[in-house]
Amino acid sequence: MSGTGRAASADEAAETPARGVPERPDRPVGQDAPLVIGERVKRLRKERELTQRQLAEPSYTAAYISTLEAGKVRPSEAALRHLAERLDVSYEELATGRPGHLATALRLRLADAQRILATGDAADAAVEYGRLLARAEEYGLRTEQATALTGLGECALETGELAEARAHFEAAEQQLADAPLPERARAVRGRAVAHFLAGELRYSCYLLESALDELNTSGLQDPGALLQLYTASIAPYMDLGAHARAAQAADLALALAPQVSDPALVASMHRSVARTLIAEGRAAAADAALAKAAELYQQLQMRTELAHCHWMRGYVHAQHDDLEKAESELRTAHSMLISKRAALYTSQVEVELADVLRRRGKADEAAALLRDLLGGLHPDRGAVHAGGAHRLLGLIAEESGDAEAAEEHYVTALSLLERAGAAGDLADICRLLGDLLRSEGRTEAAMDAYRTGLGHRSSPGTTTLGPAPARPPETPWG
Repeated sequence: MSGTGRAASADEAAETPARGVPERPDRPVGQDAPLVIGERVKRLRKERELTQRQLAEPSYTAAYISTLEAGKVRPSEAALRHLAERLDVSYEELATGRPGHLATALRLRLADAQRILATGDAADAAVEYGRLLARAEEYGLRTEQATALTGLGECALETGELAEARAHFEAAEQQLADAPLPERARAVRGRAVAHFLAGELRYSCYLLESALDELNTSGLQDPGALLQLYTASIAPYMDLGAHARAAQAADLALALAPQVSDPALVASMHRSVARTLIAEGRAAAADAALAKAAELYQQLQMRTELAHCHWMRGYVHAQHDDLEKAESELRTAHSMLISKRAALYTSQVEVELADVLRRRGKADEAAALLRDLLGGLHPDRGAVHAGGAHRLLGLIAEESGDAEAAEEHYVTALSLLERAGAAGDLADICRLLGDLLRSEGRTEAAMDAYRTGLGHRSSPGTTTLGPAPARPPETPWG
């Protein structure tokens, strides 16, 4: 070791703990332990072929550098900035081991990965998110890890890998366990959507309502987080038959929208609100909401979401018996989703398209489409839509005179929808099954089916949900 005999300067003395006085155990925020920093300084010094004296001068001594490299002293910020300049690295890299501006660079690349998911292929986006996750893990960047995990979850949602999606969202929430709820809202929403798509409607509502309660009762009334959660709750509420709650969530989302600057969130809100408008018979208002959403999605080049707008517009046309326009919109949505390789959503659109084809007299084409898609709509990947597919196959079989096949499909649909708790659809399938059984003279069995349906229709949604989530105590945006 060179230069050990030089007297310590006043600056050096300030850096060196007094003999017999233990070093403070607490470390400056974001700084590694002294031993880790010392080893880093030693490695960088040797890579640059500097002696301890050369590194120390003019502000410190070689003896101080030796003590620091041995991990026996915690360097101050001033000392680290001096050493960083001499070693030609950033202060952040010397203090934490992270390259300078790494977090900023990662956030930019995460935004690029989100654009790939929106405009390109989910598989390509997942590869990029995976790379960024590994990079964030390497340097312990928890927020960026959570963002990458959430992105991977959204990729898995699009490709229909719902168990994988749930795992990614849960991991993201764990990374943000100590963060305020608004920072976790995107991951919570993603996990709830994954459960919803799997047919676990009640649990999806539970996750969203719990988060809304926490936000509204704790003062953390972040408009963007609230908008995400209220918007996501509309679909499971509707499928459960809880139309009043869906309408309330839609009203609160509409009130929040002017306070939110993210156009993708606003577009998602308009698309979800359109569903409540359709249920209320307000077709013109629903079409206007979908047009607003489609315009924003077009500007953002969000192809999957734009396909959803075509899908819902097809549904609106079908509700008003404009079957030609309905088929056109649904085929557009179908083509867009196939190009995005969004397998689960593609199958769900095919159920709607098959219904329109059946009503247009193309029963054979509809049946073939339904049989092909059912393989991808097993109970853990879209129970509600699988139930819808069996319902349509039952109608096609009944219309062709095959009562036995019709009954089989209706019973299968009933089982799937009961598992999901889809109250409104359950009432309808019970009516169809009851009518079929009655036409065959099986009166008692028909009465049982009707009673089951009436039980689901009497108070839709209220028997499967707890108390409604708390409303915001104040709504300054209203």
